[in-house]
Parts: sequence; structure tokens; C-alpha cells
Amino acid sequence: MDLLNTLVDKGLRRELPTREEALAVLATSDDELLDVVTAAGKVRRHWFGRRVKLNYLVNLKSGLCPEDCSYCSQRLGSSTGILKYTWLKPEQASEAAAAGLAGGAKRVCLVASGRGPTDRDVDRVAGTIKAIKEQNEGVEVCACLGLLSDGQAERLREAGADAYNHNLNTSESTYGDITTTHTYADRVDTVNKAHAAGLSACSGLIAGMGESDEDLVDVVYSLRELDPDSVPVNFLIPVEGTPLAKEWNLTPQRCLRILAMVRFVCPDVEVRIAGGREVHLRTMQPLALHLANSIFLGDYLTTEGQAGKADLEMIADAGFEVEGAGEVTLPQHRVTAGGGCGSHEGGGCGSEVAESAGCGSHAGGGVCGTAASAPAVSEPRTDLVAVRRRGAGTDLAPNA
Repeated sequence: MDLLNTLVDKGLRRELPTREEALAVLATSDDELLDVVTAAGKVRRHWFGRRVKLNYLVNLKSGLCPEDCSYCSQRLGSSTGILKYTWLKPEQASEAAAAGLAGGAKRVCLVASGRGPTDRDVDRVAGTIKAIKEQNEGVEVCACLGLLSDGQAERLREAGADAYNHNLNTSESTYGDITTTHTYADRVDTVNKAHAAGLSACSGLIAGMGESDEDLVDVVYSLRELDPDSVPVNFLIPVEGTPLAKEWNLTPQRCLRILAMVRFVCPDVEVRIAGGREVHLRTMQPLALHLANSIFLGDYLTTEGQAGKADLEMIADAGFEVEGAGEVTLPQHRVTAGGGCGSHEGGGCGSEVAESAGCGSHAGGGVCGTAASAPAVSEPRTDLVAVRRRGAGTDLAPNA
């Protein structure tokens, strides 16, 4: 297929595809799906080999959020029955992180619900970062605390944070349809604050909330412009008690097309399969490893994920290997550029878990359909959605 050959060539050169080419990936048929995966897989292997980076979430503060993000089980007025607790002590968070690190994770993502941290909250998280790093040499720590005020990103960097996650989630034109208590511009501002402070920026999207193909392409192109080092792709987990509980818009094939499109647009960044992979990709998860080079291990913030042991077996059975603590995730040109993709001249990712984080960096999924036709969607798989009752905030062992 001429389209796929063109996209592979552009991906190997870190050249931005056209919007029409990105939309065409989402519009491919099921008969073409393996060709799409094969093509995007060439780009993934060129920049990342067969390595899979493992990340582990620790929910420092669950529920009790004043924001109204429609996809989030921790939102204002939530009736989802999730775990609700205030800040974990540093030793509790460190103990939770140790389980994920023992399972093979090299990055710990510290997440807290809420609009954004107070200065006292930043102090709390600084203590937690110190505790984790004192006990685990070489671990990467990413904070995800919501919208940042001036100076807070710098304080997190000084405390030892390596990265900051804040997802854009959806296109600017549809953002007001899912959240009213803050704006798309607020999110962009926080990602820019993280960049300016020297933190590695992590920002992604949620697919499956009723958006169009154009919305998906819009948000991925916006992410490329912001130039994060990692792009988490969440697939909406429709949790009962949230406004989007009835949005079952995804098929495994649709998810694979979305991941392929993200890889073509952001060829040399860490593309992470985040929340919802078990619910929507299901038995197709191993194919997704040919597109993404990073996953979350074990459970998410408020929902349960696949068993950690099953994750490791899946990676090995698919012919991939877990990225070691001593290996550098990003290609050398991004590392040399100080974390950015250096693509402002025409390459790289950028010319923000299941939820994944603080003020609206949680989980997502992808909408079906192009302007011409709407693909079939999956039947609701509510049997695959389980509220987390173990790990952080409980007396039970975590899933890692």
C-alpha cells in the first residue's frame, strides 16, 4: 500500500505525516489491519528495538476531586464506589512502589486526584520522591498532580522528579464537552511549565469518549507540537457512575489503528499503552506491542489491570523484552536535545490512567467511524471492569 510505504519512510526520517495520511490510517479496513501494524511496527523497531518499558502507578490520594471530568471515576460527585483516601505517607507510597519495581518496572508514576497541588502538597510529594529514590537506585519518578502553579515544577525537579504527566485527553474543540471546571489551555500551560523546569514531559490522550477521527488527529498533532517525551494512549474505561459509563465505542481493531496513527505521527517518542488495554484490546494486546514501546504494569488508579505476571508472560511470548533499568528509553538524538525530540525542523514526535493521573490525566478509548462510515463497535464488556480493592490505600498486596 503506497500510503503505508510513505508513512514508514516518513517515520524513519522523523518527518510529520500530513493530516490526510493520519486520517487515512484510522479509515483503513479490517482486511488491511495487519499491514498497518506491520508498517507502524517497522517504525517502532527502528527507534526502540524490541524493548518494552514498564511503568507502575501509585495512587497517592484517591477520589475527593473537585473537577468534573466526565471520564473520571474520581470526579466531583462520583458514585462509582472507588477507594477514597487522603495522602499516603512517604513510607506507604515507597512500599507500594517497591512492588512494581520488583515486578520489572523502571518508572514509578506518583498520581494524586485534585485540580492541582498546593505548596504543602508539593512538599509531601517531595518527601515521597526522596523515600523512593533512597531505596531504589536508578528508578525514574514521574509526578502527576494536576494543574501546576508557577514555581511548582521547579520544586518537583529539585526534589528529584524526572518527569511530569499531564494529558491533553482530547481535541481543543471538544474539550469543553468533557470538562467544564478547567480549560484545554490550562492543560497546555501545565505541560509547558514542566518542559520549562527541565522535567521530561509526559502527555497523552483518551480515546473512546465520542470523538471523531478528526478529533483524534487534532489532539495527536497538538501533542506533537508540545513535544513530550512520552505519549500515553488511554482507552476509556466506562466505569459505572460516570457520565461516560455507556460509551462503549471501541473494538480491538480500532485501538490498534489509533496506536498506529500515534506511532506514525510521533515516531521516536515513548508511546505507552495506558488505561483500558485489557478492556478494549483484550486478546489483541500482544499485537499492540508492535506499535507501542511502553505499558503500565499491574493495576491502574481506581480499576484493576491484568495480573503483573501475565503482563510479563505476554511480553516474552510476543518476542519482546523488558527494558532494563540501565537502558536509555529514548533515541540518542532526543537525549542529546535534552529530552525534546528536536523535531521543530521537521521530525520527532512533536514539530500528556484506567486512568493515568491527577487533574484529568486518567483513562480513555477511541471513537469509531470516519465521515464516510462508522465501524461496528464492541458489545459492552462490563465484566472486564473491576474497581481496585488492593494495593495503595488498602491492607492487601498490590498487583505487580
